[in-house]
Amino acid sequence: MKAIFVKIFGHVQGVGFRHFTYRVAKRLNVTGYVRNAEDGTVEIHAEGEEEVLERFLDEVSRGPTMAIVTDIRVEEVPVQGFRSFDIVH
Repeated sequence: MKAIFVKIFGHVQGVGFRHFTYRVAKRLNVTGYVRNAEDGTVEIHAEGEEEVLERFLDEVSRGPTMAIVTDIRVEEVPVQGFRSFDIVH
């Protein structure tokens, strides 16, 4: 089990990014959360097996159709033991 914190930059708020991320996480059985940050980015805490997290990152780095991702930053963080994936407001 591995955990990552992801910060996604670009035109990523107001385009359905959180709901897109939620659907990808549910399909891949990734746990954690996604939220809009005050600085206009999207933040994700994701937990899962390394191979699954690689697939998750591949999909969220592109985002939904209306998103324009300009940068993505990923760091490994301690596993917190989330049991589900949630959209945090």
